[in-house]
Amino acid sequence: MVNVMGDNGAGQEGDWLRNGLRARNALGETWGALAEVCGDLSVTEWALPTECPGWDVKDQLSHLIGIELAIMGEPVPEWGGTLGDHVKNDFAATNEPFVAVRRATPGTSVLAEFVAVTTTRLAQLDALTSAEWGAVGYSPMGQVPHAEFMRVRVFDSWVHEQDVRRALDRPGGSGNAASEISLDHVQRAMPFVVGKKAGCGDGTAVRFDVAGLGHDERGFTIAVEGGRARSVGDEVAPTVILSLSSIDFVRLGCGRATSEPLLAAGAVAVEGDTPAGQCVLAAMNFMF
Repeated sequence: MVNVMGDNGAGQEGDWLRNGLRARNALGETWGALAEVCGDLSVTEWALPTECPGWDVKDQLSHLIGIELAIMGEPVPEWGGTLGDHVKNDFAATNEPFVAVRRATPGTSVLAEFVAVTTTRLAQLDALTSAEWGAVGYSPMGQVPHAEFMRVRVFDSWVHEQDVRRALDRPGGSGNAASEISLDHVQRAMPFVVGKKAGCGDGTAVRFDVAGLGHDERGFTIAVEGGRARSVGDEVAPTVILSLSSIDFVRLGCGRATSEPLLAAGAVAVEGDTPAGQCVLAAMNFMF
């Protein structure tokens, strides 16, 4: 990583340190919760399918192990078998061998490796200086400070925690730092969803009313002006209001659910410009 410092380098370092430590603590939170949820699973439960295409409960842990091993410099495992139809791009093809090579490994062994790898990673993060948290390097979003990369790791880890919880019918993990960081990540993608994916026209103002615990609960409006969608304050009256839970907000944003079943079940309410609201809901998956 290359450290980039501006004229206000000391202030930036403080921000990186605060953001980095918050991400580190959130990772400890979601990784610890995932290990606890999986602590007493049967063989059948390890093999339950999740909403993440192609992966069962055990695969979720294998994926997180693989990502953290890759960050630590481990090469992609050799895998001569097929990757599956759920692998849609080169990035996924790089990640999938870490999952595939562990499919024959018992779930309890994968869990033990997950705990060992995440414990090592947390210790590495604990050792970072403020300058190292601000060092710019690779991430899936391009070159960013390491603290921002770790915020994305929180998002990825928490979403997979929720995949596991839903498959096992063991809800939880909401209203904490990891869930707040994850919801923030999805919220930041909504101008892209409203303006680009849904193609809403000028004058459209989409209000998202998200119900949840703690800071997971939020309300924000995305308005389209001059062909561009941006977050606006409460002074802009919404033309459509979408009301849904924090979990369904993330599920839609990450492609774990589609809008039609949620609308049919009454899990999402649309008030105002119904066609625009339904179009936005159908376009909310920004991950693929």
